[in-house]
Amino acid sequence: MVTMRDDRTHPLLAQIPLTVSPFVSLPTAATLPYTYKSMPSTLPPPASGVTGAGASDAKVKYVVAQSGHAAHPDDIIASCKALQAHLTRMQEDSERVLRDLQTHIRERELAEKRRVAPGWLDSDARLLQPERSNYPAEAEIAGQFAEMSVADGDGGATAGISEMAVDQGEELDRAFGGLR
Repeated sequence: MVTMRDDRTHPLLAQIPLTVSPFVSLPTAATLPYTYKSMPSTLPPPASGVTGAGASDAKVKYVVAQSGHAAHPDDIIASCKALQAHLTRMQEDSERVLRDLQTHIRERELAEKRRVAPGWLDSDARLLQPERSNYPAEAEIAGQFAEMSVADGDGGATAGISEMAVDQGEELDRAFGGLR
């Protein structure tokens, strides 16, 4: 081990020539302002107020954002999990609301169809059968029209109506078959 005394220079350093360059300026000692206070030899107590054994249990917040907010990674993970749970809950709620809306629309359309064709959607039978009514037959109606036209004495207007009624009845019989 090489030691150096103040009164003698080291033999290796004595071998290095020193030159003074006009382009290099050596640093000068800085002058301190009058308001300068020296650093204490011990750290001040933490601003959180936790001292002693409890301070070692506290999480050190060493993840610092650009805004200056500091957090521990465990706190960040916990907040991310809470956000994910909140988003999952919101998605489930919105899907439930959407299903309820679709069910409501389906029920409303079904009610409208039942109003238009009652009995059609209420059972498994999909064939509607016409029921006989107590109305007089078409021939009787045609005869009544003929009697009315003769009783009126106006052969032009009422005769056209009775012929039209008979013709419509015959057309219905041809299209749907007779009801007798």
